[in-house]
This record gives sequence, structure tokens and C-alpha cells, in this order.
Amino acid sequence: MPLNMNLVIVESPTKAKMLDKFLGKGYKVLSSKGHVRDLPKSKISIDIEHDFTPVYEEMEKAKETIAILRKQAKEADSLFLATDPDREGEAIAWHLVQILDLDKAKSVKRKAKNYKRVSFHEITKEAVEEAFKNPREVDLLLVDAQQARRILDRLVGYKLSPLLWKKIRRGLSAGRVQSVTVRFIVEREREIEKFGKEIYFAFKATFSPKKGDNFDSYLEKVDDKNLEIKNTIQLFSDKYQYTSGFIKTADEANALLSDLTGAKYVVSLVKKDEQKRYPYPPFTTSSLQQEASLRLSLSPKNAMRLAQKLYENGFITYMRTDSINLAPQAVDKMRNFIVNKFGKSYLPDQGIFYKTKSKNAQEAHEAIRPTDFSALEDQVSRIKNDLGPGEGRLFDLIFRRAVSSQMLPAIYNRTDVEINATGKSGKNYLFKASGRKLKFDGFLKIYRPNGDTEVELPELSEGEQLNCVSLISEEKQTTPPPRYNEASLIKELEKNGIGRPSTYAPILTTIQDRFYAEKKEGRLYPTAVGIAVNDFLVGKFEEVVGIPFTAAMESDLDDIASGEKKWVPVLREFYKPFEKDLVKAEKSDRVPVAVEKTGEKCPKCGADLIIRTGRFGRFISCSAFPDCDYKASIKETIGMKCPDCKTGDIVIKRTKRRRAFYGCSRYPDCKWASWKKPKSDEAEKPEDQASAGTDPAEG
Repeated sequence: MPLNMNLVIVESPTKAKMLDKFLGKGYKVLSSKGHVRDLPKSKISIDIEHDFTPVYEEMEKAKETIAILRKQAKEADSLFLATDPDREGEAIAWHLVQILDLDKAKSVKRKAKNYKRVSFHEITKEAVEEAFKNPREVDLLLVDAQQARRILDRLVGYKLSPLLWKKIRRGLSAGRVQSVTVRFIVEREREIEKFGKEIYFAFKATFSPKKGDNFDSYLEKVDDKNLEIKNTIQLFSDKYQYTSGFIKTADEANALLSDLTGAKYVVSLVKKDEQKRYPYPPFTTSSLQQEASLRLSLSPKNAMRLAQKLYENGFITYMRTDSINLAPQAVDKMRNFIVNKFGKSYLPDQGIFYKTKSKNAQEAHEAIRPTDFSALEDQVSRIKNDLGPGEGRLFDLIFRRAVSSQMLPAIYNRTDVEINATGKSGKNYLFKASGRKLKFDGFLKIYRPNGDTEVELPELSEGEQLNCVSLISEEKQTTPPPRYNEASLIKELEKNGIGRPSTYAPILTTIQDRFYAEKKEGRLYPTAVGIAVNDFLVGKFEEVVGIPFTAAMESDLDDIASGEKKWVPVLREFYKPFEKDLVKAEKSDRVPVAVEKTGEKCPKCGADLIIRTGRFGRFISCSAFPDCDYKASIKETIGMKCPDCKTGDIVIKRTKRRRAFYGCSRYPDCKWASWKKPKSDEAEKPEDQASAGTDPAEG
């Protein structure tokens, strides 16, 4: 390396290539290829007696890279650590200082004595040049916060996991955030089980006005008594509201219909006003994962993988953030795009700056947004060609959400109508109908939320008599709280202050890989093993797997990062009661894992066959194991024949990454497969088709 050469170290090879283009001559950019040092997996590596001192080791896979970095660092005139702009990136920078002996180099006045930290939230020429003009020191408070998290998670994992081996089953593991996440799923399952379902009836009338089309209206009140009742129950983490009704039997419903036979229906109220729908803020990590799941059917893991590629190739800002803050320069660029694309009628008088409500959010960060606000279609096309279709679709979503956040609200003309009738019994009945028509599309011009619908009512006037075309009763059932999907679980974790932007995707992947939960038709169900582990941990370590403790610990870590608390006292305060609970739990009895019987006998020994969960999922096993080693795979059918060959049964299969799909039992003779559960009364749409064993969500 020539003299006066600046060495820049980043984590990613892709990021290194991007910086190399921007920095040019005089700079050499190398990649650490991720972490270079960590706590070894073979032992706990925490000196608890000496202020929880961690014992780090160079990672085996990084030794060759470390050797290259050491050689280049010795020859460099100055060195810049340009790792990612979050706590983990700060910790990697600090570890690089340690393995390259940069602080020691200062003391002995070696060539590599000049090292600085540079950070940027987008990989663009402008942002990179600005960062290098304003280098700083490694932020040791952020390092302390990240190190405290790592040590805390190591203590919980390495102390609880062996205990689970002894008390439940070998190979199990626990984690500080992981175990709380499993608890959410288990608690929800039990809330569903104990929910008392009730039948009730609703009533829909179809009216024909003097002018215009027929419209539907629902019965709201009978003698000023609400037909439907709003009920609220307390759940594990929140309150749940559901609807029931006081007409509970078919006889009561028929009596009501009979009472209204021949009644006159008169419009008693017509209320018209404008309704505004405001744009959403730009994406955070959490909201991006939720929306990518709902709109693009991407798992949080895949969404973050695609976002990482977009960031490293300079298309979006840093994708691990809990802030909805936007840089003023970015707002100006978005406003220019809006005027040029849609005209001034879509632009507010001033830029919109969103304020993050979470007290833990890092306001210095920006929300996730594009770095370039030139033509969307051209950028998507380029990304699809250079990176892949998955990246293109995700960028399109990020772009539209960011730009829409700076646009005027949509305006609807809303109409609310009330219709009165008197039954033969003298009872008064009140029907209501609501409609709305889009007057000004505003932000909807570029970003249309799911479920956005318009229902237009005909022109009605008060006192107008309507003809009742039909009046029917609809049997309904009270609805229990829904099981979580990945998007709603992330939303719940974030709302309760559990985990950080970087943790949601790996945690959800981990609990499914370890079969504590499994996904069926997009919803998360606890497994028997997950329930057993949860119940043991709740019984012996209720505070550790509780919402208040986990949320408070996140707050403590934030306080460490801001310098308000020291990391050693925080860990000490946690560990003393935790250690006492460990001693008590060691004396407890083993916990049986519930087994699911198949109702069939083992063909080898005649014992009952049961369903077990292993490393690769559920399988059929002999209950006499280990004396009998019979086992077989499970074929989960859905009671339908293959729509292609008409002969095989449709069975639920799984990819190597455990994603469920539907396929023909005659594979490979019949290769029909689909991600979506087919319906017997409609043909499969072409875009839903999938080849067995492939995963379109991967890109």
C-alpha cells in the first residue's frame, strides 16, 4: 500500500464496492465480512464474579479476513471505521479497534495511529463525503449498550437452556426476547380456547329509493336498544373488543322479521360531510416488515434480506430504525417529485415532519426512504434487472410510502342515513347506512392502503319513504381474538417495548426453526414443545418472561446508550434474583410434553402411534421409543383432490426453510403446487402457482 493511503473498513463486500466508487484514489475499502469477534459458543464466556467481564475470541471464519485487515492497517496512514449506523455497527467498530490494536498503535506511535469512526444512513456520494468530512470517535456508550445486551442474552440463554434439557427435553433453548415472544403465542392460543362463542343475529334490509340504485342498510336499534353489543375483555398484553347481540335464537329472529312485515320505512336523517384520510408516516423497520408481509407475502426475515441489499446498493436509507424522522433535504426532494409528477394541488404548504411517539426511538436516525426521487418506474426496472424482482417490489413499496407521507390527505364525501320503521307490535326500529365517495385522492394517488373501499349511496331526502326489497336475518358468532401472524406479532412486540428493530426478524425465525411455534395458513400456532417450555419458564421465571421486565430492560439498555446508567449495575440488578430462581428451578420435577395420538397402532410392535416434533418438524413415531424405532412422515391432507390430475390428494408440504405450501400427493408424477390453499369452487389463479420445493418469497 502506498504512503498517505486511507484504509476504510466496512462490514459488507457490497458496501465496500459502493464506497470504493465514491471515495476514489487515496482510499482503500475493505470488508470485515460481518463480525470478527464474539463470545465463543462452546462456553458461557462471561466472568460473572468480575463485573460480568466478557471473554471474546476471534471468530474462526474471520481469521483469514482479520489477517488481511491487520496487514493493511499496519501499512495505512489513517484508518476509518465505516460500519453500520446502529449499536451493533458501533460494537463491530470497537471490536475492530481491539483486534487491530489501534489504541495500542496510538501509544507506541505506529503508523496506524489515526483511526476515526464515520457513519452514514444512506450510501450515496453526498452522504458518504459528508460523513468523511465529519469523523468522530467510537461511541463507547453505544458499545456498552450493545455489549450489555449481548451479555444479558448470553446469561439467559446459557443458564436456562441446560435447565430445559434437564427438565423437558434435550436440544431445547431459551432466550430473553425469544421466550417472551413464544409466551405471546401460547397465551393467545389459551385466550382463544377459553373464549365463549355465542350465536347472535343481525338484520340486513335492501331498500329501493325513488331515484337511484338499491342499497343495503343494517338494523342498529330496537326501541333505542342497540341490537349489537360491544364487549371488552382483558388479554395477556392488551384489551380485545368483540361484538355480540341480544337476538340470540332463530325464533327471536323470525319474530322480529314478522313484526316488520308490512312496515313503512321512512328516511329520518340524511347527514353529509367531508371526511379526511391522512397519509401514513414513512416506514420504520417494524412497519416495513408488517406491510411487506401483508402486501408482498414476505416473511420478516426475507423482507430484511431484500432491504439489506437495497441499502448496500445505495437505493434506500438504513433499514434498521425505529424513527419516522425525515431529513429536511429529503423532504424537499419528495416535495419536488410530487409537484413534477402530480402538480401543486397535491402538495401541502409546508413539509410534513413526523414525530416518533416511542420514547426509545433514536431520532438521529431517519425513517426508511429512497435515496433518489427520480422516476419510480425507471428505478424499479433497474433494481429488478440488477438485484432481483423481490428487491424491485420492496423498493416500489418503500418509495410510494415515503412520497405519500408528504402529500395532502384524501377527501371523501361521506353520507350517513337513518331509516325508521314501526313494527306491528309498536316497537321502533332504526336502520343505518353509510356511504362515501372519493372527492380528492390526495396521497392515495401513489399509495393506496389495504381495505380502502368506497360505497356510494343514492341521493336521499329526509321524509322519503323507501320500498323494502328484502329483509333477512344473518346468523353470526362472536369472534375470539385472532391468532398472531408475523406482522401482527411484530406490531404487538413493538407496542409493548419488547425487542429492537434488528431483533424482530431473527426472533420470529428462531421460534419457528426450533418448533416452538409453527405457521399454518399464515397464522402462528404454539407446538406442544413450545407450550411445555413456556409453562415451565412462566412457572419458574415469570418475571424474566413477563412484559414489564422485558420492556424495562430495553429501557435500561437505552439509558446505558444515553449515559444515564452504567451497564455493570444494570446486569447485577438482573442477575442476583435470576440466580436465586435458577437454584429453585434445579430442584423442580421434569415436565412432560403433551403428545398427540394418531389413533393407529405401530406396525412393528403394536404400541400406539403418536406425533412428535423433531429437528425437521412433526413426524409419526412409536410411543414405545426407544424400544421401538418405527417412524413415518406425516401427510396432512385438506380433503380435496388435485385440480390438475383429479386423482391425487392435496397435501400440505414444506420447503427446506419450513414454509408451507400445497401440493399433489402424486408428486413427482403430478407437479401441481400452490402457496395458497385452493378452494373447491374456484380455479387456481396463475399467479398463485408454485413449483414444488421453490420459494418465490426468496426473491
